[in-house]
Amino acid sequence: MRDGKDIHDICVVGIGSMGRQIALNAALSGFRVKCTDGSKEALAMTEQFSSRYLQERISKGKLTPEEAKETEDSLLFTPDLSEAAAEADLVIEAIVENLEAKRAIFHELDEICPPHAILVTNSSTIVTSKIADATRRPSQVCNMHFFKPVLVMKLVEVVKGPHTAKETVDIVRRVAERMGKNPVILEREIFGFLVNRIVAAIRKEALYLLDMGVASPEDIDKAVMQGLGHPMGPFQLLDFTGIDLSYHVNMDLFRESGDITDRPSPAIVEKYVKGEWGRKTKKGFYNYSQD
Repeated sequence: MRDGKDIHDICVVGIGSMGRQIALNAALSGFRVKCTDGSKEALAMTEQFSSRYLQERISKGKLTPEEAKETEDSLLFTPDLSEAAAEADLVIEAIVENLEAKRAIFHELDEICPPHAILVTNSSTIVTSKIADATRRPSQVCNMHFFKPVLVMKLVEVVKGPHTAKETVDIVRRVAERMGKNPVILEREIFGFLVNRIVAAIRKEALYLLDMGVASPEDIDKAVMQGLGHPMGPFQLLDFTGIDLSYHVNMDLFRESGDITDRPSPAIVEKYVKGEWGRKTKKGFYNYSQD
């Protein structure tokens, strides 16, 4: 297996809001990056996003025109998964949070990628012990969880499954460092990893206070930001990451545990049913129609 310094070609599968920033971050860090998605619209949006971001960096004096051109030249956009992954040293999957969809894409990637390639998922909830057996290379599979917005946030969680080789974790850690990130290593799998478990505990209490009519989302957020020094309140964060994601994560956890306390709160269920999922729908706990 290759050393982290020998990882040259990265394939990013799924280029929504997370995937496109992971791809651009990797390209800015000197990797050759091939982006692929079943949606041609997503590919076009990612190409436009990358071009706009690089021009903004030039105008702010953060990049030279030559550096921006080099980054653009290292990015390839294709709807063809085989073309994107055939020469990859590392594949970062960032598709929808659905286990069967991830298993299917990992099985397909296993057929396409060279034997040395490492396959990672950006999932924040689905551990790779549920995915690795869809491949013939389970020792080369792990979680590599970035944080949103990827181009700003420095943290990456690298999660070692019971199937994952230590060498794989070491390589992924070094790749994260080359991307300018500060990786933390989880030596064993646990639902929600580190950050989301801590955030979930705060969010659960905030939702309880809202459901019990103790205080409004605005005042709970104000208390957390001004009393605890958090940059965002729990309801602002829910709107930012997606209320629909929170709903599905809690439902998955409830199905797995059977514990009724793991079910989504009434406030989350109400917002989910109404389609008020946060910033992506222009309305959540706050209204973003004027943004």
